[in-house]
Amino acid sequence: MKKNKDQQGEPSALDLDRQVCHSLYSAANALVRAYRQMLEKLDLTYPQYVVMMSLWQKDGVSISNLSAHTRFDAGTLTPLLRRLQDKRLIDVKVAKGDERRKIVSVSRQGRSLKKSAEKVPGQIACAVDMPAEDALKLKGLCETLVGKLKR
Repeated sequence: MKKNKDQQGEPSALDLDRQVCHSLYSAANALVRAYRQMLEKLDLTYPQYVVMMSLWQKDGVSISNLSAHTRFDAGTLTPLLRRLQDKRLIDVKVAKGDERRKIVSVSRQGRSLKKSAEKVPGQIACAVDMPAEDALKLKGLCETLVGKLKR
């Protein structure tokens, strides 16, 4: 394939091979595909798994706090919560003293699912086969990028 060059012979700013966004997009898709195989056994999608991990970490939270922690907007989170309720993994109740706020809690069935889910991070680590130091560095760079793009 012929490389595009600008008039000074430099690579074009539009060369796909130079785009960080494309590498991140491809890596994210590949990682979610790897998770999909493991999460099918738990009857969870990756976004549902993210919500459950957040709730296993801190249970009984408002939808707005859950949204902030998972980084899912309300339009994404609302149908996810509905599906998790249908699977009887969570309970959503009106907050005491404020009818407008809803509190999300892990159900008994959701707590029992946690034991099986605890195997997933180790399985992913084996599938990725990346030194832990590199994975942590990559996570840090991604968090930095998210922070800079939020401004």
